[in-house]
Amino acid sequence: MACNDTPVDTYVPFSESTPPTGSNYTALPTPLRILLAILMVIMIAIGFLGNAIVCLIVYQKPAMRSAINLLLATLAFSDIMLSLFCMPFTAVTIVTVNWNFGAHFCRISAMLYWLFVLEGVAILLIISVDRFLIIVQRQDKLNPHRAKVMIAISWLLSFCISFPSVVGRSFVEVPTRAPQCVLGYTEFPADRAYAVMLVVAVFFIPFSIMLYSYLCILNTVRRNALRIHNHAESLCLSQVSKLGLMGLQKPHQMNVDVSFKTRAFTTILILFIGFSLCWLPHTVFSLLSVFSRQFYYSPSFYVTSTYILWLSYLKSVFNPVIYCWRIKKFREACMEFMPKTFKVLPKVPGRTKRRIQPSTIYVCSENQSAV
Repeated sequence: MACNDTPVDTYVPFSESTPPTGSNYTALPTPLRILLAILMVIMIAIGFLGNAIVCLIVYQKPAMRSAINLLLATLAFSDIMLSLFCMPFTAVTIVTVNWNFGAHFCRISAMLYWLFVLEGVAILLIISVDRFLIIVQRQDKLNPHRAKVMIAISWLLSFCISFPSVVGRSFVEVPTRAPQCVLGYTEFPADRAYAVMLVVAVFFIPFSIMLYSYLCILNTVRRNALRIHNHAESLCLSQVSKLGLMGLQKPHQMNVDVSFKTRAFTTILILFIGFSLCWLPHTVFSLLSVFSRQFYYSPSFYVTSTYILWLSYLKSVFNPVIYCWRIKKFREACMEFMPKTFKVLPKVPGRTKRRIQPSTIYVCSENQSAV
């Protein structure tokens, strides 16, 4: 279907019905629009610089080119593209209210938005399945070569799913009804079917698989922790009877391993929680926009869409912050890229770095936890 590029006061939706109250909408106050635009500019800067550092770390350091880091770099690259090709136009439209980039680019921007979002979700899904295989099934099948193949396949699938929106297989609304080209209300079954397929591919399928994977992982981690704790207690009793109080040092070392393993898994779990919080509202919003005539033509639709889109973009800023906060190797690499004038914390001398092979993370045996 053709994209709507008619003026607001003469708008006739490309569907089988007409809006009950014209195209009236309630825009945000000017100071609030400027504030949101400034915040989005800050998000663009953080999202671009933070994710660019992640990509540079993996590109310039051969030791960092493990399968999991290649996936994280791809996730960062998709967030960079989202920050460069989608967020600036939304920031401008929030201030001006009107879409000044043409109806054709409206469809292109909508396609790019779904393309980069789908790719990021696909990478999170691959990471989740990989962690499930390693921790629950004890199968480390993902190597750098297979990771590259999976990345190529994910880009191809994401493009195939998002491309129909640019050739007219969905109804995309040109602002001013929203600060970005979004799925609009339609009564055509084909358009509704594509919208459902899009939100299912972006949220419902990945969320269900990731939720199941993480629940299984949490259950496995809990059982392994109990096994290690019981083994430590029996080991402690035998050592106390033979070696005295010196035998208490071994259980302490095992607790350090459990703590490290839990922290590493918690990082991935935080990424999943961030994805869920940022995209559940957007999924509900998209479905209501396509199926609910009353919601789509309500005066509050513009305000609602502004906050929902702002929240969805927050994920591209969220990921690099989590990497630097939770992953020591990325944090140390960020300090290396940072100019010396900005390095406030001195480097602690004489500290031994722990080398960890990606293939051994989370692998638990009956007698130990190898991390």
